[in-house]
Amino acid sequence: MAHFAQLDSDNIVTQVIVVSNDETSDLDGVESESIGVAFCQKLFGVSTNWKQTSYNCNMRGNYAGIGYVYSTGVATLGVGSTDVFMPAKPYASWGVNATNAVWEPPSTPGAAPTLTDDQVTAGKHYEWNESNYDADPATAWVLTTPE
Repeated sequence: MAHFAQLDSDNIVTQVIVVSNDETSDLDGVESESIGVAFCQKLFGVSTNWKQTSYNCNMRGNYAGIGYVYSTGVATLGVGSTDVFMPAKPYASWGVNATNAVWEPPSTPGAAPTLTDDQVTAGKHYEWNESNYDADPATAWVLTTPE
């Protein structure tokens, strides 16, 4: 099965559908994105915009999800110029990891602190607070208790 993401005029994913391999292959059984796109346009209209996505993340960085942004000309995954699906940028200060196409916090303070066993048992987790980061990067990660 192949997966195709429909994009709106801002390159935001509005839906993801599964398409049979029979509908993405030529007469010799060779799969082609363009054949799959043509099939999607036959179903949803010729003016619709579709890109293939990979459930196993074998192409375009991430498996597309509703609300993800499709970007071209992005230097990621060790390729100088490629196209990727990315979730919306979670915070203004975060940047994309060029190795695996995921959003990451700035190097200072870096990743969330490690939870203690007691914190894990209590269901606590760290959340990023952009206002705290703007005031003092050392206070960006806030330990949160479930309600």
